[in-house]
Amino acid sequence: MHEKSMPLILPETSSGSLADLPGRQASANPGKVTFSVRSGSEWTDVTAATFAADVAALAKGLMAAGIAPGEAVGIMSRTRYEWTVADFALWSAGAVPVPIYETSSPDQVEWILADSAAVAVIVEDAAHLAAVEASRSRLPGLREVWVIGQGDIDSLSQDGDDVDDADLAARRSALQRDSLATIIYTSGTTGRPKGVELTHGNFLTLAENTSEEIAEVVKGQGASTLLFLPLAHVFARFIEVLAVTAGVRMGHSSDLKALLDDFATFKPTFVLAVPRVFEKIYNSAEAKAEAGGKGKIFAGATAAAIAWSQARDSGAVPLGLRVRHAVFDKLVYAKLRDAMGGEIQYAVSGGAPLGTRLGHFFRGIGVTILEGYGLTETTAPATVNRPSAMRIGSVGRPLPGVAVRIADDGEILLRGVNVFRGYHAND
Repeated sequence: MHEKSMPLILPETSSGSLADLPGRQASANPGKVTFSVRSGSEWTDVTAATFAADVAALAKGLMAAGIAPGEAVGIMSRTRYEWTVADFALWSAGAVPVPIYETSSPDQVEWILADSAAVAVIVEDAAHLAAVEASRSRLPGLREVWVIGQGDIDSLSQDGDDVDDADLAARRSALQRDSLATIIYTSGTTGRPKGVELTHGNFLTLAENTSEEIAEVVKGQGASTLLFLPLAHVFARFIEVLAVTAGVRMGHSSDLKALLDDFATFKPTFVLAVPRVFEKIYNSAEAKAEAGGKGKIFAGATAAAIAWSQARDSGAVPLGLRVRHAVFDKLVYAKLRDAMGGEIQYAVSGGAPLGTRLGHFFRGIGVTILEGYGLTETTAPATVNRPSAMRIGSVGRPLPGVAVRIADDGEILLRGVNVFRGYHAND
């Protein structure tokens, strides 16, 4: 039986919660741009102070609407700024956000809202509203449905004007790291989806330590990320929290067809994705090269990128390969990086194996993909490769505060600050 564990970098504490993060960033650097929001073909910058104000206003509105501490509130939407504001506002009000995939069927929506005992739900548009209304008569505990596209978030924020700052502060101060933060439902591949209960500490302690462990990724000058995976997924939720923890400028993109356009204008320094996204980027580039009569050049560039990355692992890159790599960097690699915004240095991949070929290819063109492993039950990542300790084809070492053991029969056993507290209403 083999075990590997990593100690926490920051001292463990029971105080503090996710609700503290917007105010923490606003106090430290109020004018720092922490979000950029798509506005037509442009991006509008949002400072730390503005984000904290948006969160506080919506939290007060939720309190005015009768949302009590500990009550569950669903969120069903594409990936957008308002989701992140709603997440932190619900946490600030002491409530428990319950994410729902925007592609969920009415039956799935009904199960999640019923099982979590949600008292309200925030949806994006009329289609999501219809999915909720289809089962509204069978959800007697559901008091409110707010529609982002109909201006309900703005109205809620205005309705909270009469809520005292001290009352909001009292909600925040009542939270501890062991308080329930969210219930995320599993895919349901082994039966009915199970509600994974994750605490404020699961997210916050892991995010605080991860931001220190991979500081070169999230704390570098001008660090930014474009979030395009569904925020209903634990992986995207963790990156959302990590970005706010580390003060990373974050954007949201909800249209995969426009993703490369968003890359070009937002210019992220790192992204998170699943392997199929990297496969599509590679396949699209290869098809474009072949259509333009440059298939042989692209094939040569691919071979050189992979060989260069593999040679780095062996300790020395031969002179001839260095020359070929430099030539292809000008001809091919720079254009690929430009297609991803031109500033990208890192990507984080999870959800399925990436494969060594793609891993070496992307590192060879100047984008290091950090593969990791985890589950909804481990607040997303349990292990991840570090830029300074890479083994392409592996999922890296445990994160700080996490231990991994491989049992004699090959079962993976996990322990740590990120492990959930249990399944909702399902001991």
